[in-house]
Amino acid sequence: MPARPLSDETLHLMDAVRLALAHRNDVDERTMFGCYCFFVDGKLCIGVKNDELLVRLPPTRHAEFQELENTRELSPGGGMQGYFWVEPNGYATRAQWDFWVREALAYNPAAKASPPRKRKASTPGPSGQPAGSSGSSGSSRPSSAPRKRHSIFDDDV
Repeated sequence: MPARPLSDETLHLMDAVRLALAHRNDVDERTMFGCYCFFVDGKLCIGVKNDELLVRLPPTRHAEFQELENTRELSPGGGMQGYFWVEPNGYATRAQWDFWVREALAYNPAAKASPPRKRKASTPGPSGQPAGSSGSSGSSRPSSAPRKRHSIFDDDV
């Protein structure tokens, strides 16, 4: 089944994350569980799903972040300490945006990377590439068709 096209809000938010991480050369993008994720130094750092931002923060400060407005735990059962969804009102200004990006990047060096998962060996396709491979190197970004751009920040409108 083909993937649904991403909304303009999602695409703008993904572009904003790319811009925030553009100064780094260790960023990888991939999708996981319906979320578009940005890995820094091989570790999940920030994600985008619809119009919400997923941030990975220090588990030792989980209760502090839990009390902030416009945030909710990724796993309310407590299984994913330090992972939070930030609603659009929580990153609407540059100061709010900078706070979340700064906190996620500050924690990243201390975060533990998940061990690499073993992948099933796939049979090569007609081009000699494994089935499902595009044959290009680098990140798996969606095609960059021209689209209307606007700021995700209320104070830039």
